[in-house]
Amino acid sequence: MPLDLTNTDVVTLTAALVDAPSESLHEQALADDVEAALSALDHLTVVRDGNTLVARTDLGRAERVVIAGHLDTVPENGNLPSRLADGILHGLGSCDMKGGVAVALILAATIADPVRDVTYVFYDAEEIAAEFNGLGRIARERPDLLAGDFAILMEPSNAGVEAGCQGTMRVDLRTAGERAHSARSWMGANAIHAMAPVLDILATYLPREVEIDGLVYREGLNAVGINGGVSGNVVPDEAVVTINFRFAPDRSENDAFTHLQEVFEGFGLTVTDSAPGALPGLQRPAAAAFVEAVGAEVGPKFGWTDVAQFTVLGIPAVNYGPGNPLFAHKADEHVPVAHLHSVLASLTTWMTS
Repeated sequence: MPLDLTNTDVVTLTAALVDAPSESLHEQALADDVEAALSALDHLTVVRDGNTLVARTDLGRAERVVIAGHLDTVPENGNLPSRLADGILHGLGSCDMKGGVAVALILAATIADPVRDVTYVFYDAEEIAAEFNGLGRIARERPDLLAGDFAILMEPSNAGVEAGCQGTMRVDLRTAGERAHSARSWMGANAIHAMAPVLDILATYLPREVEIDGLVYREGLNAVGINGGVSGNVVPDEAVVTINFRFAPDRSENDAFTHLQEVFEGFGLTVTDSAPGALPGLQRPAAAAFVEAVGAEVGPKFGWTDVAQFTVLGIPAVNYGPGNPLFAHKADEHVPVAHLHSVLASLTTWMTS
């Protein structure tokens, strides 16, 4: 599907991207089309890594910004092809995040002389396990391609700015006991009963609130799964609770784990998943100019996004894109046309003035 980036509007381009299937690990056809469209632009240097495209201006500007969006979607849920009705574009990926990708592609095509050098990244496999994530792969293997002073991830944010993001860590906490027949339970030790103080800790935990760059990030500590039991007549010898810690971006992953060890002193913890948070960096000149150009109230990001990939590289980042994230991955996924136009207009202003 040839992509016309210079003679089309953002709504039409978003619809075309939605109608191009690109479920995670099946982005090649769309990546081919994006590569062809970007390679035809003389002001961009294009590098391909798997199904990730990196397109850069090299104008010698004092600052460089990175604008990134993922090409993949979750599996279809009866929401293809795209459909435009009453100022709303419906369809798989319209919100998360082909609307944002369409905005970035039009910027890449139509602004040949931006006031800041720009690196555009269109990457694969964001919606599945982190090991496949194209942006993470580039960050690990070719960090030079992502070098910059500030980054924007085109995640849906209701066309407002959500700065930074929380870090996330999942741990398994195990309690041990001794098996016995439940009719003679005094002959054993119940591992599920031993979990009671852990649940008390979780129920009474007071999450920290921390202010960073004028934004308040609230942490959270919750049990998200629990497992135990052998049979209906056996006292269990093991129980496991899975705990998710959402931590403010002023903590490192090591800091987060140290905090969990302090909270659950005396219990063993096994980390099963971890990702750092992202500092907002709103004091950087490029970030301040961006916020002024957007003219919207800035809020903290509650949740984890790929802005954290940039924090690992020392690049402050924000989430800014069209669409309400509450509709991501839903059968009625959609993006307001007004969001597409407003995000494109704000970024155009920021990149040209």
